[in-house]
Amino acid sequence: MQWRPSLHVFKRMRTDMVLVGSGSFLLGLLLARWHFVVPLWPVLLLAASVVLIRQKAIRVMLVLLCGLSLGVWRGSIFLQALQPYQDFATQKVSMRATVSMDAVYGQNSQLSFDVSHIQFLKPEAMTVPGTVKVSGFGELAVYRGDVLEITGKLYPTRGGKQASIGYAQFTRVASHQTVIDTLRRKFVAGMQTALPEPIASFGLGLLIGQRNTLPYATSQALLMVGLTHIIAVSGYNLTILLNAARRLLGNKSKRLTTIVAVGLMVFFLLFAGSSPSIVRAAVVSGLSLAAWYYGRTVRPMVLILLAAALTTYATPMYFWSDISWWLSILAFFGILVIAPRIIAQLYIEREVPMLVQIAIETASAEIMTIPLIMFIFGQVSFIGLLANVLVASVIPLAMLLSFIAGLAGMLLPLLAGWAAWPANILLTYMLDTTTILSRLPHVFQTNVYLGVMDMALCYGLIAILVFALRQKSAVWFSQIANKSKKIGSA
Repeated sequence: MQWRPSLHVFKRMRTDMVLVGSGSFLLGLLLARWHFVVPLWPVLLLAASVVLIRQKAIRVMLVLLCGLSLGVWRGSIFLQALQPYQDFATQKVSMRATVSMDAVYGQNSQLSFDVSHIQFLKPEAMTVPGTVKVSGFGELAVYRGDVLEITGKLYPTRGGKQASIGYAQFTRVASHQTVIDTLRRKFVAGMQTALPEPIASFGLGLLIGQRNTLPYATSQALLMVGLTHIIAVSGYNLTILLNAARRLLGNKSKRLTTIVAVGLMVFFLLFAGSSPSIVRAAVVSGLSLAAWYYGRTVRPMVLILLAAALTTYATPMYFWSDISWWLSILAFFGILVIAPRIIAQLYIEREVPMLVQIAIETASAEIMTIPLIMFIFGQVSFIGLLANVLVASVIPLAMLLSFIAGLAGMLLPLLAGWAAWPANILLTYMLDTTTILSRLPHVFQTNVYLGVMDMALCYGLIAILVFALRQKSAVWFSQIANKSKKIGSA
C-alpha cells in the first residue's frame, strides 16, 4: 500500500520552508553587514528552482540558499544607500526632511526631534533612507509631519539612528499635518484636562508612548524597577492589549474579536507612530490573528522569524543596530514561547485567569530581555520581575480607563473629572507601587555589564528551560495525575 502524506504533513512542510527561509534571510543580512555582495539574478534563479523542484530535501536546501542570497543582496543594496552618511560625516550639510514625532526641549534649550524621508541638498543633492536625530533652533515648536530645511554638522551615530545634527538651524517649509495628528494633540490636551500630573503623562505613556512630559523622579523610579518599557513606544503594550481582547471576546464572536483587535492595532500605529518594535508587533499580531480567525495553528517561531524577516527587509538597520527592535523580538519570544509552556505546567486541565496569564507573559518577556539589557546598558533591577507582576499585569485595564479619561477630557471637559476617576485610582496605584519599590535599598544596580560569553550562557540556560517546559511534559504529568486518581479510587 503506497503511503500518501496527510494534510498535516503538507502544512508542516510549508511552515518548515517559511522557518528556513526567514532564518536564512536574517543570516544573509548579517553577512551583508560584513560586506558580502550578491547580485539579484542568483536570487531569482533560486526562487524559480524552489517552485519547480518537488523533492523536500532539495527544496529545503534551495530555500536556505535563496533566503541567504536575498538577505545578502538586500543588505548590500541598503548599505550602499546609507553610504552618504559616511561620505558627509563631520561636514556641514543642508537637508530637507519630515519630522517623525513632535519635538521636545532637550539640552541647552534646543528643540530635539527625529526626521525621516531625507533629501540632502548640500554638499550634494540626493535622497537617502534612514533616520537622523536633530537638535537645534529656528522654530518655537515642531510637530510630526512638518517638513524642515535643516543646516548643521552631520555626525554618525550608533543604534537605530543613522546620524545626528547638533546645534542645527532649521526652518519650516511645509506641513503635512493629518487628521490623526490633530486628533492626537487634542487627545493629549484632553488627557491633561482630565487627570492631574504626573498621572496624565503616565497615562499618555501607556497609550501612545509619550514620556517626554514625565517628571525626572517618575522616570527614574520606572527605570529602577524595570518598568520603563510600559511607557515606551513599543509593541509590548500592544501585544498585551491584543491578547487581553482575544481572551475577553474570543468565546463570544470571532468576527467581533477580530474587528476590535484590528481597530486597536490601527489606533496604536496611527497615534504612537511606526517605531521598529510597534511595526514588528503589528506584523506578528496580524499574522497570528489571521491564523486564529481561520482556525489555523501557526508555530510561534514561524511567526517571530517571519515578522523579523518582513520588517528587516524593509529596513535592514533594525537587525543590524536597533536595540529596541531586538528587545521587542526577545520579549515576543517570551510571550509566545515561554509563557504558554509555563501556563501549561501550572494549569493542565483548568483555564488560566486573565491576570495570572498577563503576569506570566510579563515575567517571561522580562526574563528574555534582561541579559541583553545588561550586555548593552549594564543595568539590572533585582525587583523587576515583582514590579512587572504587580504593575504590568493591569496594563490592559489601565489603558482602557486612560483612553476613556482622554476622550472625556477632549469631548466633555466639564465632566472629565467624574469620567476619569477610575483611571486616576488605577494609575495612582501603579505609580505609588513603582515609587515604593524603587525606594527599597539595592534594588537597582548600574555598571553591571555582561560579556558576550556571559550573555550567551544566559540565553543557553533559557533555551534549556524552554526545552524542559515542553507541553508534552504537561500531558505526561496529567496522565500521572489521572493514574493516581484511578489507583486511589480502586
